[in-house]
Amino acid sequence: MTDPSRPAHTLAIRDCAPDDVAAIQSIYAHHVINGTGSFELEPPPVDEMARRRDDVLRNGFPYLVAHDGARVLGYAYVNFYRARPAYRFSVEDSIYVAHDALGRGVGRRLLTALVERSAAAGCRQMFAVIGDSANTGSIGLHAACGFRFAGVFRSSGWKFGRWLDTVFMQRELGDGERSAPPAGA
Repeated sequence: MTDPSRPAHTLAIRDCAPDDVAAIQSIYAHHVINGTGSFELEPPPVDEMARRRDDVLRNGFPYLVAHDGARVLGYAYVNFYRARPAYRFSVEDSIYVAHDALGRGVGRRLLTALVERSAAAGCRQMFAVIGDSANTGSIGLHAACGFRFAGVFRSSGWKFGRWLDTVFMQRELGDGERSAPPAGA
């Protein structure tokens, strides 16, 4: 539900700019401190978030933000699923939405754009590694965007005085496993 006291803005997706990192850090810090979607215990500072962004971009992957014309409402990116060369066509996504923008379609728009951009870049599999099996928002978002359940690591993280599961979901991109990657790739 939108707040009638706030002006209506159009939601737009664009590449992340260096000036967005402070807003991204703030969004992420809220989730680290208050949620179980991330297994980090302390929010990383802005310079660490900038370093992480630079790593994604250096690897040639998309790092996107959603904004309403006034502020960043969420962000999403992919990076290598694992560092070993055989995994080079598989990516893991990360998506975080400002707590006061949840339920407004921000995550879906970000994930849809991320899937499209990753497929265009030649990625063949996208994995979601979701903190907490009770994280129904992220699980539902990924399912709505074509991800299928791939498994659970039970009690794999300890946060807020309790054990948390890790849920794995997967989505094929482009030709997926139906064809070999381009020669020389």
